Amino acid sequence: MDNKLMDNMIKDTVSKIVDNYKNSEQLSLSKTANLPSRGEIIEIIKDLRKIMFPGYFADFNVNLNLASYFVGEELISIKEKMVRQINLAFNYENECFSKNNVCKDALLKKAKEVAMSFISSLPDIQSMLLKDVEAGFNGDPAAKSKEDIIFSYPGFFAIYVYRIAHELYKYNVPFIPRIMTEYAHSRTGIDINSGATIGEYFFIDHGTGVVIGETTIIGNNVKLYQGVTLGALSTRKGQQLRDVKRHPSIEDNVTIYSGATILGGDTVIGNNSVIGGNAFITSSIPPYTKVSAINPELKLRDDSKNASGDNLTWEI
Repeated sequence: MDNKLMDNMIKDTVSKIVDNYKNSEQLSLSKTANLPSRGEIIEIIKDLRKIMFPGYFADFNVNLNLASYFVGEELISIKEKMVRQINLAFNYENECFSKNNVCKDALLKKAKEVAMSFISSLPDIQSMLLKDVEAGFNGDPAAKSKEDIIFSYPGFFAIYVYRIAHELYKYNVPFIPRIMTEYAHSRTGIDINSGATIGEYFFIDHGTGVVIGETTIIGNNVKLYQGVTLGALSTRKGQQLRDVKRHPSIEDNVTIYSGATILGGDTVIGNNSVIGGNAFITSSIPPYTKVSAINPELKLRDDSKNASGDNLTWEI
């Protein structure tokens, strides 16, 4: 293929892509230029973690005598970033960039109010996170210390991001809560929707593949293992079900083992119940109940003729 032909192919491709920019609302350059910055939102997550756990994630050792200055300086920076990103989100949602200054001024005021309300909630979020750390330490014999959980457990990181995002979700901030939890999802494999309501002393062990839907309600002292799905029953109603309770409720002191699937907005798992691995549940379970899936039948076949040793293979 000669250079002239390749140049013409590139020009043709460029033209088609630019046409898509013109014809698609989602690709409109004038509109999407005003979206929040995913990069700065991730910076906020990291900056907040420095405040929540300075001995672990701050850029330097924080002396208690100087802690007020450290926290104050960080919060000023976080406040500026949050006002900027929340304002972008509100303006984009309300299509305010093409409107008059009255609209912009009103949304900027709202963004500042939400940012300050969020910052005021940080001590309470920090207290909740410390309880989550305690739940993780008490729930996992492999944890050598609480510091181990804060530093390295993916489940705790996902919970940390969720608790921040949920606070913004409560103020109806668009885009940002989902960007936050999807960042945690991409890092940990744990998908917690920012709209879920989760109580104290929450622990996710291992974590990979856990899914918690938007309208899920989880009580206190709940423990989940990897691969658990708290989801919605699939229907064709789509957007008609927005703001409808679609996901299950998990009461206090419940343990749900790996691979269990619990679906439906009317499904309630009663307090002090244990849901065994790979259980599939679409109806309510009373309190103090142990649920287990029937074990699959194992078939063993002597395959020693085709093996170098005396190994037996098995299959389900």
